[in-house]
Amino acid sequence: MTQLLLFLVALLVLGHVPPGRSEFKRCWKGQGACRTYCTRQETYMHLCPDASLCCLSYALKPPPVPKHEYE
Repeated sequence: MTQLLLFLVALLVLGHVPPGRSEFKRCWKGQGACRTYCTRQETYMHLCPDASLCCLSYALKPPPVPKHEYE
């Protein structure tokens, strides 16, 4: 009986642990991650809705838009 009770308590505790990937929200069309700070391999793109940084890998960063000269 005590083993069954211990098993039920363990299931209840494990049921309340969030999954590992839910720590960071996705941004920038699912390619970036909302974080407090970006790593060395990432660059800041814009702010997420919760005011954290949207970090995007340098490999995924879009190229800069060329500036047109006005005539």
